[in-house]
Amino acid sequence: MYTIRMMNCAFFAHHGVFEEEEKLGQRFYVDAVLTVDPGDSLENDDIDKTVHYGIVFSMIEKIITGKRRYLIEALALDVAKALCAAFPQIQKAEITVRKPNAPVAGVLDYVEVTVGWPNI
Repeated sequence: MYTIRMMNCAFFAHHGVFEEEEKLGQRFYVDAVLTVDPGDSLENDDIDKTVHYGIVFSMIEKIITGKRRYLIEALALDVAKALCAAFPQIQKAEITVRKPNAPVAGVLDYVEVTVGWPNI
């Protein structure tokens, strides 16, 4: 096993419960920590049998900038499931979504959630 970490990927999107969040949008940050079974891809230096992180980034971007979700938890789960489905080599995907401008009555740097899939 080995781990791919893609940290602090930034996207502008329109997620959240409030209508202002949908209308105005905001930046979201995503971390993907992928536990990968390499099979023989590392020994053979074979990109076709491993996880291509350029494709992973594009998939994350498409989901994050796609349809609105009320919960960043649901957003993280959708990303994790999609990555595991696209790359059977991924044994576990841990996806963290950070929302710096969460609408709370107080001062904070961000709200973040981490979802793991499959949930073992």
